[in-house]
Amino acid sequence: MIHLGELMMILDLHRQGLSVSAIARQLGVDRKTVRKYIARGFEPPAYGPRQPRPRRLDAFTTYLRERTTAYPALTGSRLWREIKELGYTGGYTAVTDYLREVRPREPAPFEVRFETPPGHQAQVDFAQFQVVFTDEPTTTRIVWLFSMVLGHSRLIWARFVLHQDLQTVLRCHMAAFADLGGVPAEILYDRMKTAVAGQDDEGHVIYNPALVAFARHYGFWPRACRPYRAKTKGKVERPFRYIREDFFLARSFRNLDDLNAQLTDWLDTVANVRVHGTTQRVIAEAFEEERPALKPLPALPFRAVLKLERRVTHEGMVSIGGNLYSVPDRTRRVVEVHQFADEIHVFDAGRLVAVHPVLEGRRIAAQSRRGPSAPGARRRSRSGAPATSEETSAGIDSSSISIVRRAL
Repeated sequence: MIHLGELMMILDLHRQGLSVSAIARQLGVDRKTVRKYIARGFEPPAYGPRQPRPRRLDAFTTYLRERTTAYPALTGSRLWREIKELGYTGGYTAVTDYLREVRPREPAPFEVRFETPPGHQAQVDFAQFQVVFTDEPTTTRIVWLFSMVLGHSRLIWARFVLHQDLQTVLRCHMAAFADLGGVPAEILYDRMKTAVAGQDDEGHVIYNPALVAFARHYGFWPRACRPYRAKTKGKVERPFRYIREDFFLARSFRNLDDLNAQLTDWLDTVANVRVHGTTQRVIAEAFEEERPALKPLPALPFRAVLKLERRVTHEGMVSIGGNLYSVPDRTRRVVEVHQFADEIHVFDAGRLVAVHPVLEGRRIAAQSRRGPSAPGARRRSRSGAPATSEETSAGIDSSSISIVRRAL
């Protein structure tokens, strides 16, 4: 095949009267080629399509296509990590370029972002997930993801739970504060019932009294976002989609404990060590700078309690939040339950007869089935020091928030 310039020279020399052999010798081409192009006349040569160069990604496009067909929302970074484990040595951009060809996306609308100073604000919300645990392969469970995101560093703290009740909300707050090592100045909530009880005639927000007591104990201000303005909580809303697409999809979990263990590992090794797209900073490094601005944790535990009345089953159990908690033998059939954020206390005629940690998931908490101690017997208090059951009961009542059973 010759170029267009060579074709023009062949035709020009031919018009000047040179023979085919002379043209071939002068241009250094075969006589058959000269004869062919003289016969064809002036016609630009036709070139076939250039063969594509082999790419490192070619061996993994089938895998990527199958994964995006089964799970269209999987993130590019997740798929990049997966094919790297399969032997891919190329770059991240090649993967995202290919994914754009497979699943084009519409441009996102413009949003107005606001930033908060270190330690000033965290945002809290729940998101619903459906999961089939391998321990229960025939049952689809609804679980809730509690998420707290620090507004300045964008650090994510999250935990899957089975309920959105008040005790679960408080327990998740306590665990988050303990892991963060401090408390933000304010926390922004959606209008969930555990945070907002309603509003008065003037439109002022009425917060749940238990949440107000909890906030006073930890020293933060609760704030409710405006109705129908979920985007004001964008820092906690966007991570829900990120967690769903980059962590939750295409994984299997044995049970709730395994789900939370995998989530914690993913947060520590992926989510909180990445460069955030908005701040352009490594989240964990930004959090280390934000941590000193958090308020210190209170010296004493939160003591507010929910008082319930429960009936003891024939097997010596009381049901609270879908879980069973044991009581000793010879306990009366009707008992009073004090439900703390992190513990369950069972009282029989004013005597504390059982203490259990609050359970997550469908479980049974069993302990020694000895009968309730005598009125004068001594036991260990929550702090570990000996105390009589009457003294402990009085201490709880003096600092508790009573909520009538029918309101639950």
